[in-house]
Amino acid sequence: MKVFLGLVIFVVCACSGNKGIRQADLIKNKKKSEYTALGSQYMISTQGAATTQAAKFVFERGGNIFDAAVAASFAISVERPHSTGLGGGGFMVIHNAKTGINEAYDFREMAPKAAHSKMYLDKEGKQVTERSLTGGLASGVPGLVAGVLEVHNKYGKLDLKTVMKPAIELAEKGMVIYPALERAMTAKAEKLCRFEASKKIFLDDGCKPKTAGDILYQKDLAETLKLIAHKKRAGFYEGPVAKMIAASQKKHGGLITTRDMRNYLVKKRPVVEGTYKGYKIVSMPPPSSGGTHVIQILNILEGYDLKSLGAQSAEAVHLTSSAMQIAFADRAEYMGDSDFANVPVETLVSKKYAAQMRERISLDKALSSKDFPVPFKELAKESDHTTHFTIMDGKGNVVSSTQTINGWFGSSVVAAGTGVVMNNEMDDFASHIGGVNLFGAIGGKNNLVEPRKRPLSSMSPSIVFNKEGVPVLALGTPSGTRILTCVMQTILNVLEHEMPLWEAVAATRYHHQWSPEEIRIGPPFFSTEVEEKLKSMGHKINHKSLGCSIQAIQRQSDGSILGVSDPRGEGMSYGI
Repeated sequence: MKVFLGLVIFVVCACSGNKGIRQADLIKNKKKSEYTALGSQYMISTQGAATTQAAKFVFERGGNIFDAAVAASFAISVERPHSTGLGGGGFMVIHNAKTGINEAYDFREMAPKAAHSKMYLDKEGKQVTERSLTGGLASGVPGLVAGVLEVHNKYGKLDLKTVMKPAIELAEKGMVIYPALERAMTAKAEKLCRFEASKKIFLDDGCKPKTAGDILYQKDLAETLKLIAHKKRAGFYEGPVAKMIAASQKKHGGLITTRDMRNYLVKKRPVVEGTYKGYKIVSMPPPSSGGTHVIQILNILEGYDLKSLGAQSAEAVHLTSSAMQIAFADRAEYMGDSDFANVPVETLVSKKYAAQMRERISLDKALSSKDFPVPFKELAKESDHTTHFTIMDGKGNVVSSTQTINGWFGSSVVAAGTGVVMNNEMDDFASHIGGVNLFGAIGGKNNLVEPRKRPLSSMSPSIVFNKEGVPVLALGTPSGTRILTCVMQTILNVLEHEMPLWEAVAATRYHHQWSPEEIRIGPPFFSTEVEEKLKSMGHKINHKSLGCSIQAIQRQSDGSILGVSDPRGEGMSYGI
């Protein structure tokens, strides 16, 4: 049986005193009840219905929120194989209600031991983009399995076989292909066709992509999941799976060895913290740039009365875009793996630094490249990938996790015999100072390739606390460099503009990343009047989807828990 979903349509609404707020409406043939839910015991918001059901399955069997997060991680690896998977990595921010401690788990991919700073340059020292995007050389050592298993080992209540059962069944019994997966397979068909194991799973005869409504089976992946459920970490990082990944790497020009697999380390890092008008914001530290710059942008904007201006006024959009520009200039200059470079996080998230940067913003004139040293030219196109889920329970525990293989289908290589789609996360390193990645982000010296280093990211799993220290909002999203600006805007919509969560998530979003010099506005676009005023300030406008799919959960004043999955996507919220 074939199942089809339509396109997103858009509306303009008046809500929360923000008259005329433009916001995305539901995908055709979908119901709001699938995207939003209200509960008291727990709430799950993910990018896929099967993933949400996997977390629900665990809760129904007496599991806790951390079991649910592990179940969601493995299930979404099956449900969204173009965006994440066992061959990738990610970040997870946790609030433990019992101890009051916030933790950041870094299971980002690592460069293989044999990696070096010139591996993506030709003999003339010029960047060879394809090397970091497709094939074995594009992959870092995957960390997702190690990361989620470490969380389960520390906090899990149920046995791993029970937690992983939904993911195993989804891979083994098959799932209906949905439109976004069809689009990804169509876009990457030529590259997937180059690799026999990839072609076997995701393409039909003649290298034609499977279509929405067809059933996708991932039998080899099911066997790999069973090995992990039985042998835990050793089922992936040692033994036959590790050997098959290393063999695939060797065959396709990669550098990952069985030793690299065995030596992968999860890093537990202190969260990055900031405040906005009395609320505390907790997010992911380096090697993610996301949390630092979410806080930095909010710090700059805290000095303005944006609420009086109106969320989608030209003045508010101008000020917010200018703050984004400053943050992305700093991203290129300072950010990288803090295990290898001195990243000035404390300065970047300080109120004093924000005040200094605020002075550089004119109230009616756009910043330009002349205001910042921009010696590099925009080179690469941007794209929309990665996954996110958020879970909160009635006890006050929270999990916010963003996971990825980077581009659609990562490196396009499936390690033969494993069903594992290998990441192309090495593209998130700077191939040279000023090098540009898949998402158009410019890299600096702190993000050059080094052995066992982790590439810079924009992933921003975040939690917001009220003045009493209660977690009142948790969220995150996919979509490359737009992650941090989409997360920041959603927080701003809730805290500053006092929008209900649905409107805060559905509202029109925009993005400025310093280079290119433009405000990228996703549909539904602003009014002609607003955009003309922005142009008169010197801003260039680019109408293009940001690709974000916010998964947010909010604790209400009465103690109930509200979940919202972005109406632009194919996700699902569920709670009781």
